[in-house]
Amino acid sequence: MKKNSKYLGFLIFPGFPMACLTSAIEPLRAANEIVGREAFSWTVVGESGERVVSSARVGFDPDVRLADLEGVDQLHFLSGPAGRFDNPRSANAAVRKLARHGVAIGGFSGGIFPLARSGLMDGHTCAVHWCYEAAFKAEFPEIRASANVITIDRGRVTAAGAAAVFDLMLGLIDAEIGAETMTEVACWFQHPLVRGEDVSQRIPTHRTDRTEDMLPEAVAKAIRLFAEHVEQPIQIAEVAEAVALSARQLDRTFQRATGQSPLKYYRMLRMKKARQLALYSNDTMTDIALSVGYASSTPMVRHYIQAFGVTPQEDRKAINSIRVQGNAPIPSV
Repeated sequence: MKKNSKYLGFLIFPGFPMACLTSAIEPLRAANEIVGREAFSWTVVGESGERVVSSARVGFDPDVRLADLEGVDQLHFLSGPAGRFDNPRSANAAVRKLARHGVAIGGFSGGIFPLARSGLMDGHTCAVHWCYEAAFKAEFPEIRASANVITIDRGRVTAAGAAAVFDLMLGLIDAEIGAETMTEVACWFQHPLVRGEDVSQRIPTHRTDRTEDMLPEAVAKAIRLFAEHVEQPIQIAEVAEAVALSARQLDRTFQRATGQSPLKYYRMLRMKKARQLALYSNDTMTDIALSVGYASSTPMVRHYIQAFGVTPQEDRKAINSIRVQGNAPIPSV
């Protein structure tokens, strides 16, 4: 590590998304090649020196143990949502010491979960990937979760997914070297769009060829209303009135845009939130049902089976079995 280079550490947990690691390192490596010097250096960090298996089941041997890490300018957590320190007392102390000495601390994708568990996100805002939103808010209701792809807040740097990590690194290249090199790096990888902190995540609709920003205005507004009323359900007639359509007009417009009725779409949205909680939280089935607008677990479980083919209890048992075997929680983004 050279003194005149920006030095980054990537702290990996079992089941971490490998794409986030490569999306961080590759643009920095390319920038070094373009300018002909080591403008950036990096190291892969583990809580211990033992091999860490990624979400793709590829093993990585850390370059350095967390307790021995020195000299970094930034330290980023890479993990699935189940990531935890084996020895949280000493590991959290090591990270807090780095933060006190001015090291920027970040989390990529599910890495925000162990980062938040360390207490270092208290009082800060973080970017939360949409597929983890319900589970994150359930476990950390006091932490402000942003729908933006990147959030930088007073020494805390978070990115929602591998593409957002790439964008974050492009921003770092721009800040350290300049826009010309940043643009050349983006072109090397045919990266079409450089996104900053003010860009919201794109969220898929339940029709595979559309995202929310590609929908007719009335349908997009209806979807936003559905998303705002997961815990306290809203009637389809109320949504139709809010978007200035009759219930029949909304149904036709919605079906053309998404391939399904507003009711089925809304129910699937609630079921996907329930699945996040089943997979990534320890909430009871009753608590999960209440969180997605059901008065009891019985109808929620029935709709869950219709949506996913298994009960939430079976889903949770299967994912826990995968974790016990040392493989990655699914999905990891």
